[in-house]
Amino acid sequence: MRRKILLPLIFIMALAYGGLALTLLSGNSPELGLDLQGGVSVVLAPTGNASGEQLDQALNIIRARVDALGVAEPEITRQGDAIVVQLPGVKNRDRALELVGQTAELRFRPVIQDFTGQTATGNTQPDTTDTTAPTDTTPTTTPDTTATSEGALGLVEGESAAALQEQPGTTTTTAPETPPSTEAQTGEPPAETENGIPLTPREQDDPDSAVILGGIGDTGPYQLGPSLATGRIVKTASADIQNGQWLVRLEMRGGENGIDKFNEIASQCYSGAPDVCPSRRLAIVLDSVVQSAPSINNPSYTKDQIQISGSFSEGEAKDLALVLRYGSLPVELERQSVQTVSASLGTDSLRAGIIAGIVGLGLVALYMLLYYRALGLVVIVGLTVWGSLMYTIVSFLGETQGLALTLAGVTGIIVSIGVTVDSYVVFFERLKDEVKAGRTLRSSTERAFKRAFRTILAADTSAFIGAAVLWWLTVGSVRGFAFFLGLSTVLDVVVAWFFTRPSVTLLSGSHFFTDMPVFGVARGLAAAPEPERPRELTGAGVGR
Repeated sequence: MRRKILLPLIFIMALAYGGLALTLLSGNSPELGLDLQGGVSVVLAPTGNASGEQLDQALNIIRARVDALGVAEPEITRQGDAIVVQLPGVKNRDRALELVGQTAELRFRPVIQDFTGQTATGNTQPDTTDTTAPTDTTPTTTPDTTATSEGALGLVEGESAAALQEQPGTTTTTAPETPPSTEAQTGEPPAETENGIPLTPREQDDPDSAVILGGIGDTGPYQLGPSLATGRIVKTASADIQNGQWLVRLEMRGGENGIDKFNEIASQCYSGAPDVCPSRRLAIVLDSVVQSAPSINNPSYTKDQIQISGSFSEGEAKDLALVLRYGSLPVELERQSVQTVSASLGTDSLRAGIIAGIVGLGLVALYMLLYYRALGLVVIVGLTVWGSLMYTIVSFLGETQGLALTLAGVTGIIVSIGVTVDSYVVFFERLKDEVKAGRTLRSSTERAFKRAFRTILAADTSAFIGAAVLWWLTVGSVRGFAFFLGLSTVLDVVVAWFFTRPSVTLLSGSHFFTDMPVFGVARGLAAAPEPERPRELTGAGVGR
C-alpha cells in the first residue's frame, strides 16, 4: 500500500524538479513577447480597395514570411482593412521590416541593360567582354556575374557549380547609349536616382511598360522590359549549399501557368531575343527593387530542377528564397506606421509581473498556513511542483515551437494560481467534513479525495473549455492569456492526482504532522465532533 502511494509522488516530483534542472542546465528559458522584451510593430494598409478575402490571403503570406525569419511568437492580426505585425525581440530590425514590407507582386522582367557602377555622364554600358566572330567585329555585351550576387540560372542535375556559371554562346546586341529618361516619359522629374541614373518612381512601376529600377546591395540600376510572369508560377524555393557555394533551388508549378510559362520565357532569354530579352538575363523584381538578375543558361527546364547560382552569401540566398516563396500577394500594401517598443520598457513590465506573482504567491501561502495549519505546507510544495512543470513546458515550447510569454500570458499564469489553490481548498474542506463526522484523518483522506476530485475535474474541465473557446475565437494578447490559463488547468489536474492525494495520504499517518503544537492538522480541522444532547419530553412536545 505504501509503495502504491509513493510511486506517483516520486514520479511527479522527479518529473517536475528533474525537468526544471535540465531546463536550467541547458540554458533554456521562456521566450518573451513584444511587451516583455521589446521589438517592433508595423501597420500595413492596402494602397487601394481590397476585399476581406484578399487581406486574409495577404495576412497568411506575411505570417509565412515572418515564421521563416524565426521570430518567436509574432502577432499578425487584422484591424479593419489594416494588417498589424508585431515582431518581439527581432535581432535585425531593418531586415525584418524590409522583408515584411515587401508586399507588392513578385514579377519576372527581362534585363535590357545593366547600369551597375555607371553614371549618367560617363559610360552607360555595363561591363563588357570583347569577342570577335569570323564575320563580325561588333563587341558583344555580356553581364558580369562575378562582382555581384547574381549568378546563372541552370539545371540542378548533371552540371557542376562552375558549369552553371558559364555563359552560353553569345548573340550580338546593341545596348542603348543612354537610359531612357523618366522625365521624358512622364513629364515629371524623377523621384530618385541611383549611380546617377534616374529611376522609375514606384507608383509608375507599370508591369506592362519598360522601367529603370534599382537593385539590392551594390547592384543596378537596371533597364527592364515589361513583366513576363508573376510569382504565382513559383511553387516553392529554398536556399542550399553545393560545393561550398550557396544557391537557391526553385520548383515551378505545373502546367501553362507554371513551368510551361517559365520555359517560354527561358527560351526567349536563352536565344537573346532582341525585342524581348537581349541580355539573356531575367530579373526577379519585388516592390520595384531587383532582388536578383541571373542569366538563363538553358532553353528549357523541368519544374523541380532549377537553381540560381552565383556569389551568394548565406543570408542573401535565404532572403532570395524567402522572396520567391512568399513574394506574391493579392493586394499591394504600404506601411502606415512603425512603432518600436524599447527593451527597457519590456524589462519594466516583466519586473512588475514577477513582483505581482511573488506577492500573490506569498499571500496565498500565508493564508493557507493560517487556515489549514500543516496542510498549508502541502499547498506550498504543490505550487513549487506546479510552477516547475509550467516553467519547463513553457521553456520547451518556446525553444521548439516559438511560444512566447507575453504580459497577458503572465496575467493568465497569475490568475491560474487561484484556480490551482481552489483545488486544494475543495479537497481540504471535504477532508474537514470527514474528520468532523468522527473519522480519523488517515481514514478520511482517500474518501475525501474521491469526492473532491470529481468537483476539481468538473471545475477544471469547464475552465479549460472556456480557455479553449477564447483561444480559438480571439487573436493577439487575449489568445496568450487563454493558452496559459488552459495549460494551468491541465497541470492542476495532474498535480492533484499525482502529488496532492499521495502526499496527504502519506503525511496523515504521521503523528507529528497531525498533532504538532499550533500547526497540527487535527487542530486545524477541529477533529472532535459536538456530542449529541439527549432528548426530553415536555408538555409542548419533543424537544432537545
